[in-house]
Amino acid sequence: MIVMRVDEIAALVAGIVEGDGSREIWGAASLENAGPGDLCFAEGSRAVTRAAHSAAGCILVPEGVRVPGHTTIAVASPKLAFIRAAARLVPLAATLPGIHPSAVVSPSARLAADVSVGPQAVIEDDVEVGGGSRIGPGVVLGSGSRVGSACVLHPGVTIYPGAWLGDRVVIHAGAVIGSDGFGYVFAEGRYNKFPQIGKVVIEDDVEIGSNTTVDRGSLGTTRIGQGTKIDNLCQIAHNVSIGRHCVIAGMTGISGSTEVGDYVVMGGQVAVGDHVRIEERAVVGGASVIPTGKVIRKGTMVWGMPARPLQEMKRLHGHLSRLPELARRLKRMEDQCK
Repeated sequence: MIVMRVDEIAALVAGIVEGDGSREIWGAASLENAGPGDLCFAEGSRAVTRAAHSAAGCILVPEGVRVPGHTTIAVASPKLAFIRAAARLVPLAATLPGIHPSAVVSPSARLAADVSVGPQAVIEDDVEVGGGSRIGPGVVLGSGSRVGSACVLHPGVTIYPGAWLGDRVVIHAGAVIGSDGFGYVFAEGRYNKFPQIGKVVIEDDVEIGSNTTVDRGSLGTTRIGQGTKIDNLCQIAHNVSIGRHCVIAGMTGISGSTEVGDYVVMGGQVAVGDHVRIEERAVVGGASVIPTGKVIRKGTMVWGMPARPLQEMKRLHGHLSRLPELARRLKRMEDQCK
């Protein structure tokens, strides 16, 4: 158990203490579930109001906010400060380096000395794994694939041959990186598979959720940019390029040859057609459908099926909600004319 004084936490997050700076904290929790030894955060007016009733030992609050009767640390961004403090208070479980006896590792694979390889993992020819990486149980690293330093591959992850992962990449259970794209040509009465011989590159600090799939390029490269976070159950098709620091929520599907710019936000269940271009800092609302070839301009917020600018969609839904009354009025007018 790691124990920190409140004033030590304040120094870590560059905050100002109000209350007992010598109080000891050893856990992290939500406002509602926190106890006397826990750190929590209150961001937003509603959370600050709820903080008054919290049993937390210390609360991270916005600058200028006081919670009478509670020990607080005032910071510019309580949630960000909580992330940093929680990482110190509740670190990931340590994993000892080494290769489990049941793992199968090719003699030609190059693993850094402090890599951890779990039970039943398979590491094929010419694989490279960087320092401090953790290869979980049942992970498969295909021949010629590369895993950078300080990566975490959770149980059952499959990395196809030739895929490249940067440093500090986290891939959750069941994800598949580098599988064939869905590319076929209909000719002579049948579907003929188009070559899927390209690459997939996952850049530094990317996190990919459970059971998400990222297809390799057909002839080019599928690329996930630095710092991007992809949720569970997403499909990234062949030749897709996703920029830096994007957020893509669960059950989203992105069709082939789509380009996504930096800092794009996509809600859950978004369906993106092929050859779409979504420019930087665009926001796509949940369950939206973006048709093939469409361009979403820089900084635009869209929503709907098909996706339109948000304000336009709000007006459209307002009109649609009035259709039953308009139908009734029209029926009355028709009856009066008979």
